[in-house]
Amino acid sequence: MKKWIIGLGLALAWPGVVGCAAEREATSLDFVFFTDVHARPQWDTPEALRKAARVINDCHPAFVIAGGDLITDGFQAAVGTTGPFWDAYMHLHNGITSPVHVVMGNHDLVGARPSDGSPPAGDPRALFGETFGLEQTYRSFDTGGYHFILLNSPQLTTANPYGYEGRIDSAQLAWLKEDLRQVAPETPIILVTHFPLLTAFYQAVDGADTIPVRGMVMNNDEVLELFARHHLLLVLQGHTHAFEAIQWRGSWFLTGGAICAKWWRGPWLGTEEGFLNIRLRGDTVTWNYIDYGWDARRPPDQ
Repeated sequence: MKKWIIGLGLALAWPGVVGCAAEREATSLDFVFFTDVHARPQWDTPEALRKAARVINDCHPAFVIAGGDLITDGFQAAVGTTGPFWDAYMHLHNGITSPVHVVMGNHDLVGARPSDGSPPAGDPRALFGETFGLEQTYRSFDTGGYHFILLNSPQLTTANPYGYEGRIDSAQLAWLKEDLRQVAPETPIILVTHFPLLTAFYQAVDGADTIPVRGMVMNNDEVLELFARHHLLLVLQGHTHAFEAIQWRGSWFLTGGAICAKWWRGPWLGTEEGFLNIRLRGDTVTWNYIDYGWDARRPPDQ
């Protein structure tokens, strides 16, 4: 049986049983990756997020990874005004019965550049860390024979008019080198970042040479070079809201669509509101992009 998964105008086959009820093997690791929630209280979004949590739970994942942009418009929000957005997101986070690991997106940099002219936050990452009890927004862990690395890819910058970019800064690069020094070369590694490390999205949508300055990890070559002597099995990424799968030099790069699809306006470039159910069997990666069944309720004029 094969299921065709459509996203970014590409069709990709997943051989074998699909969906959440597939039979497990004794040596397996199944988990869920979701990204780009853009939580907010309007348009019945909390109801959508409760529904997404129920469908994720039906997959019985060992754990869940959230790929950033958990709330909407935190970057330009005044400090202290994003409470309703975080409350909306927690309908998803707290509704999931498995452990949830989170990485930051650019919208999660709260108070970086308030649009109302109020003072910017001293540390736009602080509220994210406090919300999830994190001392550091990049970290790693080992489970089931796999090494997971969660990076913090959104960085503040004055080099473009948006005020942020995708980049792994020097402190993280130093940390990453040390982290990898302790990982055996044969150990399979799963890397998670909000901004894509590798994507065909912009070329497919806008043509060649169109990657925007805020579109992906701008020093991706520097990051990927650190894995040259390691077994980088899988990269999970977000930001574009479109499902995409690329295999490059033995590594899979999966862009996880979006819980909110087209910013709560319905499907985006063939990608429904959804998430990835991922299965690791040794060095084999399989996945299913799951539409959790939400019909957008955002008015056309908003």
